[in-house]
Amino acid sequence: MSKNYRALTQDISAYMRELRTLQPEAMKGFSALAQAAGADGSLDKKSKEFIALAIGITQHCDGCIGFHAKALAGLGASRQEIAEVAAMSVYMGGGPALMYAADALRAFDQFSEHAA
Repeated sequence: MSKNYRALTQDISAYMRELRTLQPEAMKGFSALAQAAGADGSLDKKSKEFIALAIGITQHCDGCIGFHAKALAGLGASRQEIAEVAAMSVYMGGGPALMYAADALRAFDQFSEHAA
């Protein structure tokens, strides 16, 4: 079964919009945290997105993989950079992380094809 990360992230986004309606303060707090953590600092946004992708892989989070692969495609990451993040994630997360590392590459390819 092949995952469609474009459809997956669109579906999650629709339900996140509903959560923003039902729980506006909690979602504002999460959004503020995401913006602050992802802002350029000693590490740039691209480096932080690589970290987020690695965590998504090791935590087996399809949505995380989709959103961060999309962000990395938009930030000009290369397929080789994604592969290196995937390899590091497998090193830290073992066999289960390998399954999601392969999906991370798939997600990046899906978002890169659309951007090209």
